[in-house]
Amino acid sequence: MILEHRENNEFGFDGTIIDIETIGGFSRNFSDSRQYANIQPVIFGYINGQELKILTAQTTRDLTTLKERLYSLLNGLEKPFHAFNCDFEMGVLFHNLKARFLFERELNKEKFEAKKKVVNLLGIPQYGDPFNDKGFLCMQAWEKGNLNKAIAHNRSCLLKERDILLKRGFRKPAELEFVDC
Repeated sequence: MILEHRENNEFGFDGTIIDIETIGGFSRNFSDSRQYANIQPVIFGYINGQELKILTAQTTRDLTTLKERLYSLLNGLEKPFHAFNCDFEMGVLFHNLKARFLFERELNKEKFEAKKKVVNLLGIPQYGDPFNDKGFLCMQAWEKGNLNKAIAHNRSCLLKERDILLKRGFRKPAELEFVDC
């Protein structure tokens, strides 16, 4: 089963910010999309001008259903797509959905900038993040079935990224080379 969390509000920007929570590990032998081939989305969150929505697979048995929903959902979301780390979102989605979804606006200033650092620098609140910007704790919580904390983390990431966009803007992401395995 897929859990849905939705908030309707006026969020004040164009396009859609996407943030995913995942399980699995990186393939460090590659500098292209293959580095994300072993990572699977378990939570997909987005925020646009009108709503914040989070879809969460309850268990690994629900991952196929989540992926099926993501493909049609992504085709209907308002563009441009934003992400804090575009390579990650594009690479994970490419290998799981077998389709290219291009993100045109990157919210980090450089590839390995830490979101926690930006949040502190810009004075952005934590928005109830139970993991204080530590995504690996979200992965562990999801794997243990603590879905409420995992969802709260994704929600806070979306709101923080919205604030980063509104306070600091975006940059054009570097191009990710898409290579199928």
